[in-house]
Amino acid sequence: MGLFDQLVSGALRGVMGQGQGSGMDQLLPGLLGQLLGQTNLGNVGGLLGQLQQGGLGNEVASWLGNGANRAVSPDQLRSALGNDHLQQMAQGSGLGVDQLLAMLSQHLPQAVDRMSPNGVLNEPDAGSEAGDGRSLSGSAGLNDIR
Repeated sequence: MGLFDQLVSGALRGVMGQGQGSGMDQLLPGLLGQLLGQTNLGNVGGLLGQLQQGGLGNEVASWLGNGANRAVSPDQLRSALGNDHLQQMAQGSGLGVDQLLAMLSQHLPQAVDRMSPNGVLNEPDAGSEAGDGRSLSGSAGLNDIR
């Protein structure tokens, strides 16, 4: 595990050790962006696109929209993401797959909601799409929900 992996893993473990609360929802977008950059999902937009393709389109739409966020279970995430993506994410985070799924199911809806004011996904600068003026949700094949 490289230094970056150790930092992400330590941050994730530290936040998880703090229990529930808005701190994780605020930290998760940046951590996810860093973690997903090491996978073939690429970024949060790629993650949301995979979830949509995996049958969670209504849940993703609720997170991007202005209404209530629909909950998602670890089993729903496992099914939508598939083993390859989960293994990449777990390896990059230093967490077990079950622990990663539990964290994502608890915090991903609120984190995406915070990242999508007015239905447009805004990610922290994470590479080539940063600053090009395009909606990352649109780049992931998701329609912007207003």
